[in-house]
Amino acid sequence: MPVTSVEQSAVQFRFRCIACGDLSDAAGKDFRCKHCGDLLEIIYPQWKQSRPAAAELKSIWLDRKLTSKAVDLSGVWRFRELLPPLADERDAVTLREGNTPLYALPRCARITGVPNLYAKHQGMNPTGSFKDTGMTVAATFARLAGFRWVACASTGNTSASMAAYAARGGMRSLVLVPEGKISWSKLSQALDYGAVTCQLRTDFDGCLRLLQELVLRAPVYQLNSINPFRLEGQKTLAIELLEQLDWNPPDHIIAPGGNLGNSSAIGKSLLEMYELGLISRLPKLSVIQAEGANALVRTLREAHGKSLVSVQAETRATAIRIGNPASWKKAVYVIESTGGVCEQVSEVELAQAKAEIGAEGIGCEPASAVTLAGLKKLLAQGFVKAEETVVLVLTGHVLKDPDFTIDFHNGELFKKEEIDAKAEAALRALRRPPIVLDATLDAVIRTLEQAEKS
Repeated sequence: MPVTSVEQSAVQFRFRCIACGDLSDAAGKDFRCKHCGDLLEIIYPQWKQSRPAAAELKSIWLDRKLTSKAVDLSGVWRFRELLPPLADERDAVTLREGNTPLYALPRCARITGVPNLYAKHQGMNPTGSFKDTGMTVAATFARLAGFRWVACASTGNTSASMAAYAARGGMRSLVLVPEGKISWSKLSQALDYGAVTCQLRTDFDGCLRLLQELVLRAPVYQLNSINPFRLEGQKTLAIELLEQLDWNPPDHIIAPGGNLGNSSAIGKSLLEMYELGLISRLPKLSVIQAEGANALVRTLREAHGKSLVSVQAETRATAIRIGNPASWKKAVYVIESTGGVCEQVSEVELAQAKAEIGAEGIGCEPASAVTLAGLKKLLAQGFVKAEETVVLVLTGHVLKDPDFTIDFHNGELFKKEEIDAKAEAALRALRRPPIVLDATLDAVIRTLEQAEKS
């Protein structure tokens, strides 16, 4: 494949159906194929004829860290050579998203026996979740298309992100959420950012079905991960990660699985970087789900990835409480293409893992913790080796679901019949409930001394 300079390789893109392969220059309101009704993805046909020079790209991206331009301060648009192009860079709707830290996890490394264990913490984005990296691109193209209203169905994080970027871009936002099934912390963000918020008497999948009908009847732009612009932004997580690792790919990347847009985006990015010569080998991308919301696990095990096995989703990890994931086909493709696997973990396992990540001083929302819990299982199965390098993708901030954290530390997360004695002992060792004392110096000192012994 010929290599061209970055200036010569102007980015063009097309929409391609993931099922029938139909190509088009525009997408319909529902972002589905006009022939077979399946999802679309964005491709860059010119890469087949000539690819941008990898070394030049790396140099340009690094140099942009030293500029003060708004588009370069974004950890998404800084990689714009691999994104749908903007005629004017000032059109980007940005909140300086991306630029998230890669943390070493020494405590979790000792627990798992994997010395080279890291966390890419997407919870450090402006609204506290990975959604921002996709929303900056999708909101930008919504505004360029002239839409005044944008909308999403959400378990919480998408609504917070969409509302923020809509407000930043001078648009109005409509949020559809399942009543009583999302964290109030996430919902409060959407309210504060000015969204019209509708709590529907259904689950997330019901909200998404209604949204798909709505966009066909009203001048509203859909910003769920069905929208392929979202996934283009979210794929920069992997580009930034590899840059942080000096372009030395880890052996494994482990991500949570909900609606499966994020894992699909990470996998798409890995495959594109390999195609463009930015990396010399592919990490294995694995996806972890909660046992109570394990549609992808069952799809791979029972239907061999050929048809979706939907479930009635139930888990305290609200961000991945999804039983009919829209991007399941994309996820199956990237898992198989990178040699990864899909595993599930119990509520007790994810709660323990969340507390262990919290003990590192960084914390995460419950859904993110399935990655560490899943790693333990993959080690036991021999799929991950102790000497390998592993990166966990933490998708949300610890403050996204404080009720879960408070219930855990107060010992109220599980009923007695939901947990056995061994698991209860393991969780008890991690709990740090608040201690009520008399307001005396002696009482505080005694508590300090007791804590020192523990």
